[in-house]
Amino acid sequence: MASDLKILAGVNGSQAQTPRSTPSGSATPTDERPLLKSHSSSSNASAAAAERIEELDRKYAPFARGDTYGTMGRGPLPVAEKVKLGIAAVTLVPIRLVMAMSILIVYYLICRICTLFFTPHREDEQEDYAHMGGWRRAVVVRCGRFLSRAMFFTFGFYWIKETRIANEDNCRDQDGESQRPGVIVSNHISYLDILYHMSSFFPSFVAKRSVAKLPLVGLISKCLGCVYVQRESKSTDFKGVSGVVTERIHEAHKNKLFPMMLLFPEGTTTNGDYLLPFKSGAFLAKVPVLPVILRYPYNRLSPAWDSISGVRHVFFLLCQFVNHIEVIHLPIYYPSEQEKEDPKLYATNVRKLMATEGNLTLSDIGLAEKRIYHAMLNGNSLPRVLRQKDD
Repeated sequence: MASDLKILAGVNGSQAQTPRSTPSGSATPTDERPLLKSHSSSSNASAAAAERIEELDRKYAPFARGDTYGTMGRGPLPVAEKVKLGIAAVTLVPIRLVMAMSILIVYYLICRICTLFFTPHREDEQEDYAHMGGWRRAVVVRCGRFLSRAMFFTFGFYWIKETRIANEDNCRDQDGESQRPGVIVSNHISYLDILYHMSSFFPSFVAKRSVAKLPLVGLISKCLGCVYVQRESKSTDFKGVSGVVTERIHEAHKNKLFPMMLLFPEGTTTNGDYLLPFKSGAFLAKVPVLPVILRYPYNRLSPAWDSISGVRHVFFLLCQFVNHIEVIHLPIYYPSEQEKEDPKLYATNVRKLMATEGNLTLSDIGLAEKRIYHAMLNGNSLPRVLRQKDD
């Protein structure tokens, strides 16, 4: 951590405009990241800053962007790319925005109609409609999956390449346990992950409590059966949420009509080439899990949501006529007795399997290092909690 502070100090001290190599090997003439805005014409300082940035990208490789738009999406663009963005901005983007908003409103109205005169399920300050049954639930799920796919199509994902890996040795539990998993575990790359999983499984997932109060999206999240958590605080609320999630996983495992939970055990997003350490929350229930691996091949913009603002990322994404996604569905993973008694071992073994099958690189860093990396890119000082940890 001390080396990170030295790097940050050195980079901020140089404040020089530098070239940076792209994945193809070509050098970009400038980089408009805040920490590299030019105040000096010294070539030596520029070269030193470039070396430090390359060092940061190597050290925090799971979060580094390598697409045409550069780190933070603020890299210099060739004239041809600017022309493409200009044309898309006045033609493709407005059409897609209107379509996306229309889909969102239509589904909100469907959810509103289906929840009329129906009392939501309440437990430990959680409110949802996931326990809703009969025709109401059928309409919410079927329309939700269809419209999620329509939204995904609107964002340029016209085709989804899905691969299902069969494993005869693991397709049936030795004790005759139900083959239905209680939770889907997936690597996390972008907000787009949610749209894919909604179109494929329509699961419940964990969301910030503020999501429940958002216009349109709030009601939809309740129909999904989201578990809400106040992530900004470290109160005993965490245990309550953990307990609710575990109960939901058990219920989904036993009842095929109840939505499965979707959890991203890494706890944050990556650029899609790495797999961070798994948290054990998805494995505490001791029930089978369904591992799913997502990848987003790209030529211009990486759909990964790292070191770039949400508005900028959505705009660039809408400007691309075609986007790509590849999905690998692994067999249901049944834990051994040892794994049931040791959730960390269970999580580690599933992670290794996903890394092997998805050709992903295992990394030992996590959210704390990601915050350091982002602070350096923005030219900010490290958060106080990280400085205290370093001390």
